[in-house]
Amino acid sequence: MQSLDQSIPNAIVKLKAEYIRARNGRTFLSEVLPTASTGLLPIESTVLQSLHGFTRSNDLYVKSYRQDVDSISCLVYEADINRYWLSSKKYDSCYQPFYPTWLLSAYALVQGAKSLGFEELVDIGSGDGRIAYCGSLLGMKSYGIEIDGGLVQLQQKIGIATGVSYSSIQADATRYEFDELGLSRPMFFISGLPEMGEMLARSVLEKILSDPELKGNSGFNFMGSHVMKRLSRDHTDWGWGEVISHFDLDLNGTLTLPTYWTTEEPLDTAYVFAVST
Repeated sequence: MQSLDQSIPNAIVKLKAEYIRARNGRTFLSEVLPTASTGLLPIESTVLQSLHGFTRSNDLYVKSYRQDVDSISCLVYEADINRYWLSSKKYDSCYQPFYPTWLLSAYALVQGAKSLGFEELVDIGSGDGRIAYCGSLLGMKSYGIEIDGGLVQLQQKIGIATGVSYSSIQADATRYEFDELGLSRPMFFISGLPEMGEMLARSVLEKILSDPELKGNSGFNFMGSHVMKRLSRDHTDWGWGEVISHFDLDLNGTLTLPTYWTTEEPLDTAYVFAVST
């Protein structure tokens, strides 16, 4: 397997930092997309335009305007996720409410998975479908597993409007039979930070790794550090280290990327790639 290329993730982190610095104290939910490919962010023009198509077709976005960020011409997209965030909380088996990552981060994560040799992408808790959408753009056979019907409808609406297709499946991933997908070399993206998503991850991993066809061929992407940290209040260990060790996964590397849209959160998030053995 190839190592993970850090150049585009580093550029995305820099772009966000410059955007925060120039935002003049505004605190809305927002993200930025370059209007054209640049040396800093060499995203193919057709892919970049499809990313803009995703935002234009997505009900989350309510406003956009042009802004130069670190001398790069960008469109800033403002969003309101309250409707879908509240809807996603109504399910008993929802481990983390809908809160999407930056679209550029989704692109970089898929690019990382593809560079590691994975051919298919399964996004567990796919939200508005941005990771599966990027997977389709980059030539991976992609699936989004989402329990919330409203979000599945949003995914389908975006797919129809943009012509970018992937399989959008309404299901509880902890009960879904992944062998139905006929996967050969999949990367599974599992939503949720470790303190919120560990139960989901364990349930999904047990199902996937019990299938001999998938056990030695699957990769997993986790949001958050693989290093276990100790919370002083209740002395609870969290981090993906215990899950990775329990399921005998090998680390492939980490990409650090902007996660939440709020510009009040200056910290970026580690995304851990691991493979089953």
